[in-house]
Amino acid sequence: MTEATAEKITHRRGADRGTTQLGWLNSRHAFSFGQYYDPDNMGYWSLRVINDDVISPGTGFGEHGHDNMEILTWVVDGALRHGDSLGHTQRLEPGELQAMSAGSGIRHSEYNDSKTDPARFLQVWIEPKHRNAEPRYDQKHFDAEGRHNRWQTLASGRGAAGALPIDQDAEMRVADLDAGVPLVLSTEEAGHGYVQVVTGTVRVDGRTLREGDAFTVKADANVTIEAVEPSQVIWFDLG
Repeated sequence: MTEATAEKITHRRGADRGTTQLGWLNSRHAFSFGQYYDPDNMGYWSLRVINDDVISPGTGFGEHGHDNMEILTWVVDGALRHGDSLGHTQRLEPGELQAMSAGSGIRHSEYNDSKTDPARFLQVWIEPKHRNAEPRYDQKHFDAEGRHNRWQTLASGRGAAGALPIDQDAEMRVADLDAGVPLVLSTEEAGHGYVQVVTGTVRVDGRTLREGDAFTVKADANVTIEAVEPSQVIWFDLG
């Protein structure tokens, strides 16, 4: 990594994230959310929310509403049961992405689909380009081989093949890395990146990042991520 690239990186400790603990819910917030409020940490470009949620068996979020937000859900462990006002009732498991465009308004619920095991998932909110669009729901399974030691695009507002559509100039990518494997992340001249370690441990810019840690990358940078142990990382490529 060049000195110029190093100057474009800002590291964020997972331990510094906001928290919500409700007995049945243990949530860590990358940005201001709910009762956790930091006026200097309201999001990153169009990326507004990354909640790392763990919900107890047989519990979850009852029906509630959203509007004008692109909502992406990625299950890490366990399974969720989703229902919404568009008539969908779906089970969401690891390796599947749910993309819900709330648009002019949608109501939904999310429950742990197990009576015995906790469920962990990341819920991501991205601000849309257009307001009050027609609500939309998509869900897709992504082959694990497609993210094995390489980037797999899960959601895209740029028409990436095989990705679920979102209404924003942004992409959500994921990689599962074997120990010792390096992976390059490159941002365009006008782009910015936000990367979070979902599981495992990696090295970036001479630093060790563990589960929940993150870093931002300013425009026109090349960054190498090397796994210390089997790890999953998620990259938000933001225009």
